Parts: sequence; structure tokens; C-alpha cells
Amino acid sequence: MSVRHVAGTAPENLAEPRESGSLGRLALDDPGLEARLGESLERVEKWLLALAQDAGDPRVGALTRYLAEAGGKRLRPLLVLLGAEFGEPWREGITQAAVVAELVHTASLYHDDVMDGAPTRHGVPSVHARFGERAAVFGGDWLLARAAQLAAQLGPDAVQLNARTAGRLVAGQLRELTGPAPGEDPVTHYFQVIAGKTAALLSMSLAIGALQAGAPGAVTPLTEYGEHLGVAFQIADDLLDLRSPADVSGKERGTDLLAGVPTLPVLLVLDGTGPADAELRDLLAAGPVPAAAARRALDLFARSPALAETEAVLHRRLDRARAALDPLPALPARHALLALCDYVAHRTS
Repeated sequence: MSVRHVAGTAPENLAEPRESGSLGRLALDDPGLEARLGESLERVEKWLLALAQDAGDPRVGALTRYLAEAGGKRLRPLLVLLGAEFGEPWREGITQAAVVAELVHTASLYHDDVMDGAPTRHGVPSVHARFGERAAVFGGDWLLARAAQLAAQLGPDAVQLNARTAGRLVAGQLRELTGPAPGEDPVTHYFQVIAGKTAALLSMSLAIGALQAGAPGAVTPLTEYGEHLGVAFQIADDLLDLRSPADVSGKERGTDLLAGVPTLPVLLVLDGTGPADAELRDLLAAGPVPAAAARRALDLFARSPALAETEAVLHRRLDRARAALDPLPALPARHALLALCDYVAHRTS
């Protein structure tokens, strides 16, 4: 059965759902909320796996369902569902909105891993490593097209949110590709990049959930929360790249260093003048760190004050995310969003 023909209704009996990573990491105090989220995320999972049947060509289907089968945190669908809790979470179209958010996110991973040359994702070879770079790019494009089709069934607000978010994602990737303009502060440029690449989709997920649930008054605080949470998540990923093994982060440690990605810790080292980071600055100055020097660079980062500075920026962003929720009622979903901030805070420790 094609999901295209049944807007608002998830396909049934098409695949066994996987346990949601993000929901499993949140300590929810409300059994009713936990049950609703779990059931909805199961429907999202089935829908994601079934979408490949619409590809027509089984080779395209294998490409587009590759990461869905590998699992993942499913953070964006979870945020859609939590945003909907501030309205009427039983309304039709909310599960479909969650699928839209995850499709856009997965498409961005296909493209981003090509740009970064990342060899793994979610503990399996990345799409470009498995299928080739051109196939990965076109697979990501196909997922974006399906997301747009599903958003169109949800109405003009969803279409505008999806289009604006896709534009911000592309702009963020282009800014990352082209680098800072002459005279532009690299740290300012970094925050512009991650606002587009990461924060935009978290904000969109919360907003589309609230709108589909008939809670327009919750959109502004949820959007602000999502912007700060998205920045915090990216900073946490920057730290994980330097600290955590692949079974924790889903990518090999030091992938960003090898690719020459200007993460926040890297930029803080390059911006510094202290003698403690002199050798590390020399290793980072040329861009991508050679594979032979990667272990040394990681050892030097472990002793660098730049990691503590990065942690401080992370916690300031999380404080701003928590404050953004103040206007919202003290529902279980609000407590869940606060718990998500705590999860990010402890994720890199």
C-alpha cells in the first residue's frame, strides 16, 4: 500500500518497528505520555521503512531505506510529537508531520556525510561509502522530494515550514562549504552554519507538531527552544567527535578532524594564543589533520582548555533553551523537553 494514497494514516504491518533511541534516553514521569509517544514513534518507524516501496526501483528503495533500517535517535519525530502535546495530540496528520521531519533530517545526513567524507553513520557504513557519492546525493534528493509531497498533504503551514527549513539547511551547508567571508569572524560563521544545518530542523519539528495539533500559541516559545537546543546538540556532537568511540557517537572518533571540519573546539584552539595549544594549533592550521597525526591531535585536545570553553558555551545555550519554555504550561511534555536539555548536558560527560 502506498503511503501517498492514505494521508494522515501510517501504513500497517509492513515492518517491525525499532525502539526509539531518544525516547529511551528520557526519564518520563508520566506513563500516559510515554505510552502515547511510544505508540506514535512505532507508527513513524513503520512509515519510514514502508516509504521505500514507493521508489518503484528496488535499488532506489534499498538506498533510501538504508539509514532507516540502521535506526537512529529519531529526535526530530519525537520533537514533533512533544510539540503536539501542547494542543490536541490525537489530531490527524501529526504522525505524518513526524515522518516529514525525519525524512528531511535523513536527507541532510546523506548529503552531509558526502561533504564530510564520514565513513560510518549509526554504526554502519555511511550511504556514500555503501552506494557511492552520486547515489548518496540523489538518494538525499529523493527523500527531500518525498518529504515535500507529504508536507503538501498537511496544508499551507506545513508546506511553508518545510520549504523554509529546507532552504536554511541548504544555506547552512553552503556556508560550511564556502567558509567564512573575508574578514568574517570564524566563530560567528560557525554559529550561522549550525543554525541552518541543525537548529532549523529541530525548531521546525516542534513548530509543525504544535500547528498540526491546533496550538499556534506554543509555536514561538517552542521555536526559540528548538533553536537553542539545536545549537547545543551540534556543540555536543563537536565534543563527541573528540571524546567518544563509534559505538557512542555513531561515527568514528576524529572524523571531523580528518575531514578538516571547523568545529567549535577547533576554532577556539586556532583563535587562542596560549602555549598549551601551540602544538595543536600547528596540527590544525593546515585544515584536515593527516591520518598519521590524528591520534596525537586527539591526545592534545584531551588536555586543551578549549574543551572546557566549549562545554561552557554548551551549557549557556541549554540555559537559554530552558528559559524559552517558561511561557508554556507545566504539562508533562514541557518536563520532557527540560529533560532533553539534561540529556544533552550529560551526553558529553
